[in-house]
Amino acid sequence: MDSAPEMLRRTLRERGLRMTPQRQLVLDAVTELEHATPEQICQRIQQRTPTVNITTVYRTLDLLEQLGLVRHTHLGHGAPTYSVDAHEHVHLVCHRCGALDEVPCEALAALGEQLHAARGFHLDASHLALSGVCADCSVGDQELP
Repeated sequence: MDSAPEMLRRTLRERGLRMTPQRQLVLDAVTELEHATPEQICQRIQQRTPTVNITTVYRTLDLLEQLGLVRHTHLGHGAPTYSVDAHEHVHLVCHRCGALDEVPCEALAALGEQLHAARGFHLDASHLALSGVCADCSVGDQELP
């Protein structure tokens, strides 16, 4: 299996694009942070290379997503969160405290089958965030009969 730098270099070369240090820095930051907004990615990069700005990060994220190397998910309000493409799971976001949890995509297999049978729709659960209330926040919540 190719490392992130090798995969990026090969993908860029196949598309007739060149490898730049900024592209590598952005992909490295996404890989290291696992889930990160463009601002968090920029902050990580600027710790090593202060001259990289947020505009470069946004442009590079767009390119990396077009190349299929990263993906974004909206985990609530605000900026999207980026992760490497191979990082697949369903995000569970607590809308009270903001906690983030993950479950395997297979957890939504039955729903995917129902949607396909009823609507011909193919669910991509790897690009999905579900909002609800986490176990910690729901302590003390009781439904009335």
